[in-house]
Amino acid sequence: MTDNFRGLDLIRDVTVALTVELGRSSMALKDVLELVEGSVVPLDRQVDELLDIYVNGKPIAKGEVVSEGGRFALRIVEMIGERRSGEDRRIETRDGTEVA
Repeated sequence: MTDNFRGLDLIRDVTVALTVELGRSSMALKDVLELVEGSVVPLDRQVDELLDIYVNGKPIAKGEVVSEGGRFALRIVEMIGERRSGEDRRIETRDGTEVA
């Protein structure tokens, strides 16, 4: 077993934040202050566009929303920057530690 895999075994249970971005919008503060229940905020994405998936703020994939067991779920459609042979890809954990 290589040192890289040994190191990975040590941190496999570290919790990282996975975030899915549905879209973005920019609004004047006065418009934000006027938001009420039922307000609709248009986003910058088309309905059929893939969503961005982040681990600790770094983009890792694109995906689509699906339903599984009556709950929202995420299907990974495309990995971003697929690891190439010999390439080092690090992820930063919530406490700032970098892991391979």
